[in-house]
Amino acid sequence: MMVFTGNANPALAAAIARYLHIPLGRADVGEFSDGEVFVEILENVRGKDVFVVQPTCAPANDNLMELLAMIDALKRASANRITAAVPYYGYARQDRKSRARTPITAKLVADLITTAGADRVLTMDLHADQIQGFFDVPVDNIYASPILLGDIWRRNYENLVVVSPDVGGVVRARAIAKRLEVDLAIIDKRRPRPNEAQVMNIIGEVSGRTCVLMDDMVDTAKTLCEAAAALKRRGAAKVYAYATHPVFSGEAVARIESSALDEVVVTDTIPLDEAGQKSSKIRTLSVAELLAETIRRISDEDSVSSLFME
Repeated sequence: MMVFTGNANPALAAAIARYLHIPLGRADVGEFSDGEVFVEILENVRGKDVFVVQPTCAPANDNLMELLAMIDALKRASANRITAAVPYYGYARQDRKSRARTPITAKLVADLITTAGADRVLTMDLHADQIQGFFDVPVDNIYASPILLGDIWRRNYENLVVVSPDVGGVVRARAIAKRLEVDLAIIDKRRPRPNEAQVMNIIGEVSGRTCVLMDDMVDTAKTLCEAAAALKRRGAAKVYAYATHPVFSGEAVARIESSALDEVVVTDTIPLDEAGQKSSKIRTLSVAELLAETIRRISDEDSVSSLFME
């Protein structure tokens, strides 16, 4: 077994290699002066079981191209099996035709990874589970919920209620609430007419309670911040947000800092920029051990699903 990484999240890949007690594979991953990606694998991979750890986070196109080039290089170097370990699968929100004449880019990216030569894919908390069906190779979609749940249990929040920030996240929030054996609340967000303020209807009792918002990713953080403000207006004592992928695009970090949120807890599937690392309201949990154990099980042909079963 060998683990390689591009430039997307080398710290996570290094942590995974440490948990597996193996050295991180040596590769030169850079670009030419015109921006073209250049990859050279610097050690023998013939007949090896190889994992490429590379989330397709910002800059998404550069990181995706690095992933494709690394897979191609490993295939041409006669690796026995290549697994694309993509903790954060970019373009996942484009999983259907939302309007006329738009692409289904999540399917396109799946085709690119498969065509490049990946034999299987390992990812975490896909935005839409059906994306697994876009691939013609096996996909292991694992969950960060054991990490997030463990932190919630350790914090031992008083009078807890789990909140879905929108109707689309109800299934995820309900599963977490069931595991914690607490109540569930839902925020129904609507815009009556174009250019009018959103109306936040809160379904469930939140007054005087500690609210934990659950989501798979935080992008601009507008939804989370609006949800936190609505919950505080309804009398919530504390509002925490838990999410797997800290996309944090645009002014997301500044928006979180000035919001009603008490804390945002994320994982390291995507590395935080300097502003995110310095934020007093953002805390990071590592998924390196969970990914390492999953990689070990894939390599040993053991069950992955048993990691998430009681």
